[in-house]
Amino acid sequence: MDLKQIQTDIKAWAAEFGFDRLGVARLQTQEALKFLDDWLARGRHGEMAYMARHRALRADPSQWVPGALSVLSVRMDYLPMQLEDAMARLDDGEQAAVSVYALGRDYHKLMRRRLQRLVSRMEAEIGPFGYRVFSDSAPLFEKSFAQDAGLGWIGKHTNLIDRDAGSFFFLGEIVTDLPLPEDRPVSAHCGSCSACITACPTAAILAPYQLDARRCISYLTIELKGTIPLEFRQSIGNRIYGCDDCQLVCPWNRYAQITREADFLPRQGLDRIAMVELFAWSEDEFQQKLEGSSIRRIGYESWLRNLAIGLGNGPPTSRGIAALKSRSDDVSPVVREHVAWALGELAVRAKELGNSDI
Repeated sequence: MDLKQIQTDIKAWAAEFGFDRLGVARLQTQEALKFLDDWLARGRHGEMAYMARHRALRADPSQWVPGALSVLSVRMDYLPMQLEDAMARLDDGEQAAVSVYALGRDYHKLMRRRLQRLVSRMEAEIGPFGYRVFSDSAPLFEKSFAQDAGLGWIGKHTNLIDRDAGSFFFLGEIVTDLPLPEDRPVSAHCGSCSACITACPTAAILAPYQLDARRCISYLTIELKGTIPLEFRQSIGNRIYGCDDCQLVCPWNRYAQITREADFLPRQGLDRIAMVELFAWSEDEFQQKLEGSSIRRIGYESWLRNLAIGLGNGPPTSRGIAALKSRSDDVSPVVREHVAWALGELAVRAKELGNSDI
């Protein structure tokens, strides 16, 4: 087989199936493993115990595919709105700020279906081969492989950055036994910029390339169950699911393009909706309205917890206070505790404004 031509053909087919870029990487994992082990030893993964499991699989992707030689790494852009609009939401204390990746449909199934279609096209052209497809669905060093495949460099905020497309994209992989030529990694272009470090609301980026997940708003609002530490609640602001601040300020994201994928566009008005409206959803509404969304995986209790914090950080309006009081006796002690905190915050703010009626 003409492997170089096959590699060229695969990249063209990937574009036909909606992928914005494809590169080929080797199976080398030593550097990524060293970084992971140090990160885990410092406890920076918090309650994400899964990060410490399956180290052997992370170390040797050929356990996923016997005889694996290459990783095909793909990216799919997901930015569903203008950066200015995403930033403006953070200044509106009554509006919910959902991380832009979660405004549309859950990307996991979509990415894996597209990858499977790409594999089927490859098999039709070159015959059967060993493979397995992934998209944030297994212990695999996705960013490391993407970097080795030339899709970008890992920035100081630990996200992958493409100089022509920014960082608002999903990653996926095909681990295969095809001995394809490797693409060349690109050089890093963060330079002396520290915008992402400065912008982090909770100082989770301790130093360049050093993220403490325990302080990260994405971790606190998505991964952490139960009580959110008091020290972070005010900094969370109205970010009720995830956080984009470090990416929004990145200069390279001036090149980010609005996604071509309709499934990644906002659903249920989540890009422009008041927190009091979301806080009024019943559990059945939460499940129904967010069907097909990655948000559902945090569960209803964490959803209300996050919204209570957001409302507590907003203006002391009669509408917001009434919404919180309506859940003062919620069945969940976690929700009750965060509601009480929020009401206390609003009472202080109302007093400062000279509103004695609240």
